Amino acid sequence: MNKKKFYITTAIDYVNARPHIGHAFEKVIADALARWHKAKGESVFFLTGVDENAQKNVQAAEESGVPVKEFIDKNTAIFVKLCKVLSVSYNKFIRTSAKEHAKVVHEVLNKIIKKGDIYKGKYEGYYCTGCEAYITEKDLVDGKCPEHNKKPELMSEEAYFFRLSKYREKLIEFAERYIVPESRKNEILSRLKEGLSDLCISRKNAEWGIDFPGDKKYKIYVWIDALINYISGAEEKWPADVHVIGKGINWFHSVIWPAMLISADFKLPGKLLVHGYVNLKGQKISKSLGNVIDPIELAKKYGADSVRYSLLRGSVFEDFDFSQDILIERYNNELANKLGNLVSRVAGLIERNGVEKTEVKLLKKLDEKKIVKLMDNFELDKALTEIFAFIDVCNEYVQEKKPWETKDKKVLYELKEAILKISELLWPFIPESSEKIKATFSAKKIKKPEILFKKI
Repeated sequence: MNKKKFYITTAIDYVNARPHIGHAFEKVIADALARWHKAKGESVFFLTGVDENAQKNVQAAEESGVPVKEFIDKNTAIFVKLCKVLSVSYNKFIRTSAKEHAKVVHEVLNKIIKKGDIYKGKYEGYYCTGCEAYITEKDLVDGKCPEHNKKPELMSEEAYFFRLSKYREKLIEFAERYIVPESRKNEILSRLKEGLSDLCISRKNAEWGIDFPGDKKYKIYVWIDALINYISGAEEKWPADVHVIGKGINWFHSVIWPAMLISADFKLPGKLLVHGYVNLKGQKISKSLGNVIDPIELAKKYGADSVRYSLLRGSVFEDFDFSQDILIERYNNELANKLGNLVSRVAGLIERNGVEKTEVKLLKKLDEKKIVKLMDNFELDKALTEIFAFIDVCNEYVQEKKPWETKDKKVLYELKEAILKISELLWPFIPESSEKIKATFSAKKIKKPEILFKKI
């Protein structure tokens, strides 16, 4: 019997600087979902990677006085390292400078050209290098790009255009079932209902990037090239079941990407999960604003699971504040005091007294169906709240039954089984710690382990 397929992607990151905590957040959301589907026995394919063809990478390399290729290779290696230190279980890490990617980009664009959906014209408008996008005057705030707080440059050039406007009705219909959460869906629908312009999809006089099919004077606009990574990296797993992206690039994924797919006669993806931003004291964390928290250093200092846990405890859909202090507070209060304490106490009691098989009534206090529903709705933070509510129930059960006095082996058996269930449910979130818990409580001879979460 063929396993059910589950193909999940993250956005691909610019490599103009080191990764920040926002990149880490997106990676661990996608990884938790990938692991959740693996645990359900599905055939999971998880794609992540980097966008190496962006002009901002070129600018950053020039400012550093390093050749572009060397600069990109060095920074890409740091993004690979980020995945490693955070236990991100991707199946493929794509680099858009790869020849195989360029080949697929040309194949897709040639299908769109064949459809008659690309034409040559003149473009005049504002271009934000930070967004790698043309933006309309009405989107500016005080004459600046709201995303990067910088004035865009006014550009005018002959260019190739994609007939995006042709697909407006189909995009409205598709957005209804595609975008999560509701608030992000409504943003896109209201913009679509205002009307839709055709899209400039080429850059003239750019040295870096993929040549436009049949016209080497132009490079393909980086967003067109970047979006196609989901097909070029799919290893025949397309369509994606879930794209995980940040709210700043919702338009590209909700409008431009599906329009390209419809034009090129590809199947459409399942869901677009649009997450909020990780903030520092209410301000968006970003490389361009220079207020970054280095997730690699954080993971080295506190461990992968504590970084993963503290990020996934934040809201998936809304912006939330994050700092080292918040990480430490969540680690000490929840991982150490609640989970770590339960594991340590129960393992120590079983080592001294043993267990006796019995009905596990304690598990009836766990609402597993609710957790499944929350995970299916991408509400990872709420699923964690439910799991930790059950950890509280187990800690209360220890206090109530006093097995250190009664030596009740049946109570200890119930607690052992409950902890094994907890380790299973937490594996998508904190894999390393969950595997240690599982190894302790599924051993023939259970012994009190080393402290799982040493207090910070």
